[in-house]
Amino acid sequence: MKLLEERIRKDGVIKPGNVLKVDSFLNHQMDVELFDAMGAEFKRLFAENPINKILTIEASGIGIACVVAQHFHVPVVFAKKSQSINLDGESYITKVESFTHKRTYDVIVSKKYLNPEDHILIIDDFLANGCAVNGLIDLIRSAGATVEGVGIAIEKGFQEGGRLIREKGIHVESLAIVESMNDETGEIVFRS
Repeated sequence: MKLLEERIRKDGVIKPGNVLKVDSFLNHQMDVELFDAMGAEFKRLFAENPINKILTIEASGIGIACVVAQHFHVPVVFAKKSQSINLDGESYITKVESFTHKRTYDVIVSKKYLNPEDHILIIDDFLANGCAVNGLIDLIRSAGATVEGVGIAIEKGFQEGGRLIREKGIHVESLAIVESMNDETGEIVFRS
């Protein structure tokens, strides 16, 4: 998606350790008009799938997932990274390692919100090693639901997550795939 690639080039900041900082428009301050264009593109890419729910993980994917859900006219469920008193009843739980935070979380979704009849589109802001997406796939499969696909804003194509998930036969669409980035020059190369 050229619009997103242009925005990454303009406002993205490369940090040492393969970190692409896009907090000025994607995951801290959010450009809702950009999200709307992304939502329309995900709707186009997954139009043939019988999606009845969007699933994401807290916190950075929630904004994008909500706008995507508007285009599909379906609810959003977000997996929580910690148990709280608001989570009552039985839950699906899996472990997810965060690339950005360098820690492992128990990721939780109430069994009330994932059911065997659900056809779910996973939405997230980044795909690097694939840990978060694999955790969400695990939750969906634990519920007996169907993974209809994975929609990612920015995929780090030089890391293995996207390849590993696609090798499982899962339909993955990334709006911008970064092939390489250089923190010294600031250069970002996208897959064409």
